[in-house]
Amino acid sequence: MLLGVIADDFTGASDIAATIAKGVAGEGGLRTAQFLGVPAAPAAPEVEAGIVSLKSRSIPAAEAVAQSLAALDWLKAQGARQIVFKYCSTFDSTPAGNIGPVAEALAERLVTSGVVVCPAFPGAGRTIYQGHLFVNDRLLSESGMENHPLTPMTDPDIRRVLSAQARRPVGHVAQPTVATGSDAIAKALAAAGERGETLVVVDAIGNDDLMTIGAALADAPLVTGGSGIARGLPHNFIARGQASGSGAEAPAVDGPEAILAGSCSGATRSQIAHHRKHHPVETIAVDAVMEGCFEHEAVLRFVFDNAGRAPLVYSSAEPADIAAAQAKYGRERLAAALDAVFGELACGLVERGLRRLVVAGGETSGAVVGALGLTALMVGREIDPGVPVLVSQSAPRLGLALKSGNFGAVDFFDKALAQIAGRV
Repeated sequence: MLLGVIADDFTGASDIAATIAKGVAGEGGLRTAQFLGVPAAPAAPEVEAGIVSLKSRSIPAAEAVAQSLAALDWLKAQGARQIVFKYCSTFDSTPAGNIGPVAEALAERLVTSGVVVCPAFPGAGRTIYQGHLFVNDRLLSESGMENHPLTPMTDPDIRRVLSAQARRPVGHVAQPTVATGSDAIAKALAAAGERGETLVVVDAIGNDDLMTIGAALADAPLVTGGSGIARGLPHNFIARGQASGSGAEAPAVDGPEAILAGSCSGATRSQIAHHRKHHPVETIAVDAVMEGCFEHEAVLRFVFDNAGRAPLVYSSAEPADIAAAQAKYGRERLAAALDAVFGELACGLVERGLRRLVVAGGETSGAVVGALGLTALMVGREIDPGVPVLVSQSAPRLGLALKSGNFGAVDFFDKALAQIAGRV
């Protein structure tokens, strides 16, 4: 293994896996596998990039640090020469959140400083300028992320958000330095480390910036960011003759299908609205779940009665409805109950023969793959930016797409099911 990735949720892991496996135009990526939790056994010898998927984004910081260090130890034992800590491109993290503590703990274990912090992913509209994170043409705090049910983002200044979490000063490499080139970036990061800045926010407004930053990080022990930060990293290994540049293709999987959506993001709600025009949908009633009268079997029957028609089951709701439900039942209790329902549904569906599954939402995806007991996934073609086809390595073979809430085109669900089956 050359490149090791620690991802703080399951959709984020799929996102960066797609980036690493496909590489850039004219050059392949690395042979990539996604592991669900810290594996108990070694990776296969052909794996060049290993992504360890954790469900650590919203848990207490001390637990997130412990899990991340365990993942680091396993990746280093596989031979990983460079570690990436991957978090969401919308920097989902409250002032008491996990990104700063985990990044500093990894840096301390790896004895490094001047570590890049770059959640930019221009392909999905996320850019950083003057340390501020934008989603398309809006500041993060005006993008809808301020209404996130678990990690509302009300401050777009990543330096300020990170400073509230970190123990040491946070640095910044501004766009003019990035535009100067990789040598200038490397020198700026080194100077930040000498000033005692463990973490350094680096501006990026386009894919060319990410490639330039990637070149500057060729010898960095630790990199942190969204999936975009990995855009230039495979090239460093390929250019040195250390990697094949072949990437990998997951096999096609056909069979009964379903879509499970727990994300309440604007993108997912638009995808649901589009999907319901042509396909059957079923709503999970929050009150029924919380009052113990949710009809699990009825939902399973709905899915299989509509096999071949891309049935969708969702709990997604408008921000005002989410706030009302959280006030009524409690945020953590509500989230845990819905996660449990989606996990139970996924298990019931697979036990009855489901073979293609699309899941929308990071927390929902974590609940689903955890309930299914999946341990390793092959990474295939990208469906939309940041979302690849994934195929389980254990029997029965299951084709998956795990979508971060804000990702994907409006017709993502149809495309995902078709691509899992190899029809695109």
